[in-house]
Amino acid sequence: MSKVERFEDLKVWQDGLSLSIQIYKTFVECRDYGLRDQICRASVSIPSNIAEGFERHSNKDFIRFLRIAKGSSAELRTQIYISMGIGLISSEKATNLISVSQHISAMLQNLIKTRETKF
Repeated sequence: MSKVERFEDLKVWQDGLSLSIQIYKTFVECRDYGLRDQICRASVSIPSNIAEGFERHSNKDFIRFLRIAKGSSAELRTQIYISMGIGLISSEKATNLISVSQHISAMLQNLIKTRETKF
């Protein structure tokens, strides 16, 4: 396994950042400011926690922050379901965003398992 020296090189961080940007673009005109702010915060939390944990240079801390990022991904999916349920976004858009979030959660879980067993 090659050593990653920057969090920016982590695929899961890159995908989390991309998802956060998609969320912001999707909800830019949403007038439900409470939900919009919450969903944007949850999306930002994913790559932010990956980066923060990585920069602490402690495997234990990194794993803890990866778990927080994974929790934020679940929070984000819940808010996407709500957004779809109240008609803020189409079911097609929601399905796509949920799928990306689930993929990121799986990547986070795999990274957690790797860090728990190999470091």
